[in-house]
Amino acid sequence: MARSVTTQRKAIYTIVAWGIGLLIFFPILWTILTSFKTEAVAIADPPVFLFFDWTLENYAVVQERSNYMRFLWNSVLLAGLSTLFGIIIAVPAAWSMAFVPSRRTKDILLWMLSTKMLPAVGVLYPIYLIFIKLGLLDSRAGLIIVLMLINLPIIVWMLYTYFREIPGEILEAARMDGASLRSEIIYVLTPMAIPGIASTLLLNFILAWNEAFWTLNLTAVNAAPLTAFIASYSSPEGLFFAKLSAASTMAIAPILILGWFSQKQLVRGLTFGAVK
Repeated sequence: MARSVTTQRKAIYTIVAWGIGLLIFFPILWTILTSFKTEAVAIADPPVFLFFDWTLENYAVVQERSNYMRFLWNSVLLAGLSTLFGIIIAVPAAWSMAFVPSRRTKDILLWMLSTKMLPAVGVLYPIYLIFIKLGLLDSRAGLIIVLMLINLPIIVWMLYTYFREIPGEILEAARMDGASLRSEIIYVLTPMAIPGIASTLLLNFILAWNEAFWTLNLTAVNAAPLTAFIASYSSPEGLFFAKLSAASTMAIAPILILGWFSQKQLVRGLTFGAVK
């Protein structure tokens, strides 16, 4: 009897989990389907779901109108380099907070996290003026710096959590064997925290890839990533839903593929240290 109840409970949980998953995925599915519709079918009322004449016209128009590869390359550079530089800065910061904490360590961590709660528009004007003064407006270097800084609190927090799960005795043993601080971090700590570092890299790469506010306000042409590529299909004449959906599908496809192939590593990293 108890086994039957447990089986029923697992079945209910599975159905609920699938239902939530499909509900979350539906907007993405709808966007992909709309990208294969004509503009007339895309705005039809009632909406047409599957039974329509599929077309690749929207993708052809998007390719002719925009240099997709340039936007894609900018996104890869901005997301990749901002995440890499963030990790380089965050690893020593998280190490010091995890293994050499002070009375103010928790306060510093909370303060860092609180910066993510501030509205970005509140600091747009001063940053915009600074970028003009330094010649960083519409530049890859400027956006890399901004994306790194806005995601740095999350990187430090995640690494700090992972490092806390590593026994400090291992690092003490390395010091007793003559390891320098640099060797301790690079050759002892980093290999042990690879799952956590990998998940941090993946998550922050996705966050940087999806960032729209700063990329739309600090770029125009030269450093414009895929978020600007999508926004270019909104015009004063209105939204071209089918073409906008095609542009959105082309923008999210690389990150969806990356997430699909790295989901095991991401889940492993996010649960790193959860079970001892």
